[in-house]
Amino acid sequence: MKRCAAFLLLLAGCAFSQEVSVPKIPYSSVPDFLKLPADINLGEVAGVAVNSHKHILVFSRGNTTGPAYGAAAAQLLEFDARGNFLREIGHNLYGWSYAHAVKVDRDDNIWVADKGSDVVVKFTARGRVAMVFGRKQEASDEETGPLKHPHPPLPPIDGMFRQVTDIAWDSAGNSYISDGYVNARIAKVDKDGKWVKSWGEPGDQPGQFIQPHSIAVDAADHVYVADRGNRRIQVFDVDGKFIRQITIDVPFDPNALPPIGNKPKLPITGNQLMAPGAPWAICITPGPHQVLYSSDAYPGRIYKMTLEGKVLGVLGESGKQLKQFGWIHEIACPSEDELYVGELLNWRVQKLILGRTH
Repeated sequence: MKRCAAFLLLLAGCAFSQEVSVPKIPYSSVPDFLKLPADINLGEVAGVAVNSHKHILVFSRGNTTGPAYGAAAAQLLEFDARGNFLREIGHNLYGWSYAHAVKVDRDDNIWVADKGSDVVVKFTARGRVAMVFGRKQEASDEETGPLKHPHPPLPPIDGMFRQVTDIAWDSAGNSYISDGYVNARIAKVDKDGKWVKSWGEPGDQPGQFIQPHSIAVDAADHVYVADRGNRRIQVFDVDGKFIRQITIDVPFDPNALPPIGNKPKLPITGNQLMAPGAPWAICITPGPHQVLYSSDAYPGRIYKMTLEGKVLGVLGESGKQLKQFGWIHEIACPSEDELYVGELLNWRVQKLILGRTH
């Protein structure tokens, strides 16, 4: 009997790890959704978020100043629900350097993660700076320059970031910050801005990361981290205790082409940021029934999942036309059937309506 039970468990484990076919989700993309003023253009769209008024916040690597290398590239724009331009937020902000993510909390405060300046900035709904986390390098400092990636890595410093990537909040108002390309950890800050703790380090074991790139929190206060370089989503409690991990294994066309660069040689080992299913962006819909969305860069798809990680459907492909994607960097999901995706390579935001084909 024990041998039989062990065999059944082995079969169950194999079945769980196998690739399974999932339905394709029909969807449409709203053409010419954002109406930009004549003198404003989007650069790489690193971030997109939606507030309680259905206004769309777009964090773009536009408004570029300086030489091609070392340029400041970050601009935060707001549009109404119909895509009409409303305002620019934080014009000439000291923290602008290299846009990475924008989020809106339950009180409509606007938060941005700037990878280049190593800061997270909280704006009020009116667009005024309310809190700053981290610190930009001093222009007068002899050592100022691109961050190095030594091995072993330098120890992280409380309250400081190295190429920060994203922000999310739990029901108590604590902030969780993914930090990021160099530190490979998650920071926790309370609602008043007090540093609480951090967890994580470079590696591929539970609680370790290679490029924690996107972060979300569900209604049960579970923290989901897109561990992009390890091709997985890790789930933690509010104290950083590992709960489970999610991997996305869905069949894809082996002839699919990437949106840029040579076709990757599969399977990808080591840093897996270009591997199929590697999560570049994640988003959890509002309650009461929540679902999880994730995107990859190759073959360039969006995956709809349960919070436990079961893939419910898939949509999209790489390309430059509507309904095609070029490196989705952030997803906003105000409802289960409405998504906003910011793309790096196509310099745009697409509004997607799921369940429609036209």
